Amino acid sequence: MTRNRTAAAATLLALLLPFPLAAAGSAGAAVPAAATASAPAAASVFAADPAVGLTADRRQVALELPRPTGRFPVGQEVLHLTDRSRVDPWAGSGPRELMVTMRYPARPGSGTPARYLRTEEAHRLLADRDLDQVISPETLAGTAVYAREGARPRHGRYPLVVLSPGFGVPRATLTALAEELASRGYVVAAVDHAYEASAATFPGGRMLPCLACEKTEQTGDYRPVSDGRAKDVSFLLDRLTGHRPAWRHAELIDRRRIAMAGHSIGGASAAATMAVDRRVRAGVDMDGSLMTPVPATGLGGRPFLLLGAANTKPGDDVSWDRDWPLLDGWKRWITFAGSAHFTFTDFPALADQLGLPDPDAPLPGARSVELTRRYVTAFFDQHLKGRPQPILDGPVADAPEVGFHSP
Repeated sequence: MTRNRTAAAATLLALLLPFPLAAAGSAGAAVPAAATASAPAAASVFAADPAVGLTADRRQVALELPRPTGRFPVGQEVLHLTDRSRVDPWAGSGPRELMVTMRYPARPGSGTPARYLRTEEAHRLLADRDLDQVISPETLAGTAVYAREGARPRHGRYPLVVLSPGFGVPRATLTALAEELASRGYVVAAVDHAYEASAATFPGGRMLPCLACEKTEQTGDYRPVSDGRAKDVSFLLDRLTGHRPAWRHAELIDRRRIAMAGHSIGGASAAATMAVDRRVRAGVDMDGSLMTPVPATGLGGRPFLLLGAANTKPGDDVSWDRDWPLLDGWKRWITFAGSAHFTFTDFPALADQLGLPDPDAPLPGARSVELTRRYVTAFFDQHLKGRPQPILDGPVADAPEVGFHSP
């Protein structure tokens, strides 16, 4: 991906996807090469108008995510998990490590305000792309969120949703979705996979480099990422639902109702995980090319949602076209008009607040978050809670941006 490093073309989404795995591919292209179809859109998001420039006030605006709409306050805790049975595939030595943010329905009036990113993490994201003088690290790190660290949980048993982020970006990019799900009665585990993002902090203040980014850029082979994440998630489920769970509030999790969603290769990893772990009952892929093909035998009749950007219609992504017939349970292929690859993350909403919207994705940031939350939550409500959701059956009047496709 070509990156314009001038202040006038500074883009948070380009910084958040520094390597070529964006999402959808062009018809007839090999899947890894297909990612370039999304790269121009990603590079233009958050691009400032050269005639206006970036003022100090704009760079230091107070940012906030949209408030969750559910009835429960949201609690948050962070886990560090170590899988000593596996050598890290990117480092080539040492055990595999994960950082996991758990969010859950909480009791009101407890806990302390959670933070979006550590300042050091935000600085690394920006400085690595020569953008720390354009956008203040403190501005990005200080984005207001609604979870409360260490809040007392609301008693009950809730479905578990695992969230996996896009390649090269931290789990924080899915905060708005995670908080929404928790506010609506889900336990949510958002995962940072070691050496697969440039700004994830591990115990001891370790900021691990994105070794996976370097290796896949050399090989062009992204399947090891989705295959590896499937193993990560299976290990995570073992640690959350086993006899000696790693999380002190593990009793909140209903082990019979587990699902996974992800953005970009995180979404591809949802399908890869379902192929090897039947505990995952439903999956959502938000605009990620399926690097690990769906097995010829399907996913055992389990439901799967393909949620794509405007340019991820049938014929635009060879992997979705290839694997659509193999999805053998309930399935939908939905796109949002006016959207781009990062529509399903927090960053369009933040871009609008910075005055740096993406000209190639006219769907407003707040609406991006609203639609993503609405359709992902509806999918899980239907398939994990047994509550039919008519919005999943076809177009509705109050969501004209949403298109349904039947290849």
